[in-house]
Amino acid sequence: MTDLLHSPLHERHVALGAKMADFGGWSMPIEYPGGGVVAEHTAVRERVGLFDVSHLGKARVSGPGAADFVNACLTNDLRRIGPGQAQYTMCCAEDGGVVDDLIQYLRSGEDVFLVPNAANTSRVVRLLEDAAPEGVLVENLHERYGVLAVQGPRSDQVLARLGLPVGHDYMSFVETRWEGLPVIVCRTGYTGERGYEIVPPWDVTGSVWDALAEAVAAEGGLPAGLGARDTLRTEMGYPLHGNDLSPQITPVMAGAAWAVGWDKETFWGKEALTAERAAKDGRLMRGLVVTGRGIPRPHCTVVDAAGRVVGEVTSGTFSPTRRQGIALALLERSVTLGDEVSIEVRGRALPATVTKPPFVEAGVRGS
Repeated sequence: MTDLLHSPLHERHVALGAKMADFGGWSMPIEYPGGGVVAEHTAVRERVGLFDVSHLGKARVSGPGAADFVNACLTNDLRRIGPGQAQYTMCCAEDGGVVDDLIQYLRSGEDVFLVPNAANTSRVVRLLEDAAPEGVLVENLHERYGVLAVQGPRSDQVLARLGLPVGHDYMSFVETRWEGLPVIVCRTGYTGERGYEIVPPWDVTGSVWDALAEAVAAEGGLPAGLGARDTLRTEMGYPLHGNDLSPQITPVMAGAAWAVGWDKETFWGKEALTAERAAKDGRLMRGLVVTGRGIPRPHCTVVDAAGRVVGEVTSGTFSPTRRQGIALALLERSVTLGDEVSIEVRGRALPATVTKPPFVEAGVRGS
């Protein structure tokens, strides 16, 4: 993995014996010894887990009218939130396909902090740079900041041990200091549990990780890799770009129309998405719960009771919480909730029921 980028915690992961793999061009921990994905997943659902997600992109748009400019580009409506709040949004192409999904943090009308996906950061930044009016600066800060995620019911106790602020509203953030160092504490995450994402400067991410790891262990938690992050997000029905969102899978198809500011005057892809929404004739994202033994995987074909191909799995895994296979799939609109279908996995038909995610109860707003 010599050609892959490394997080500021790479040597720590190697020292812990983590299984490393390519994720968006970065060498990242998939799981750690001592139980692996299932143990890490369970720790997050029941106690707390600590993730390194420093591979995620970081960018800043600043200058007079910066927020209005971002709002005219990305799908969601920044006017729905105020300074100190965050919002899920998407960067779309003119045909409505999703270039990337990201979180936008509104600092002020002149300052927006963006967190895109690792592999798409350069493209998102380039698109914004090309469109930016005079006086608006777009900066790629990918390797200027780390990102650490503390997720699980005991997240507040972990952050409190470090003297970091806790208890602010879901999808809000606080800019503070830890041992004299500037950090952003965001009430966000990708697991469906109560949690926080901490954004420290790149060169001190290791010190923050060490302190958090000690606090997580004291609360009965574990470091967790991107394998557990994937099973956790799939249980919640959260999309992964490249699987459930892509240049070929629009927000309308993915069931993410809620993250589109339809009443805005403009955003990239508005014309195509508005027409698609009105037509109501494309495939839609649904959940599948396997009723027998077996694990669905991306690209598996979905067949209805009459033997007709009605869709394809986009994300599939074993749910450690439910102890059964689950999947997200793009299905024809003729398939409705409660229908029985089959997923073709390696020449075998897995029976499944069509459902609406999440597959487990959300805990993001819980205490």
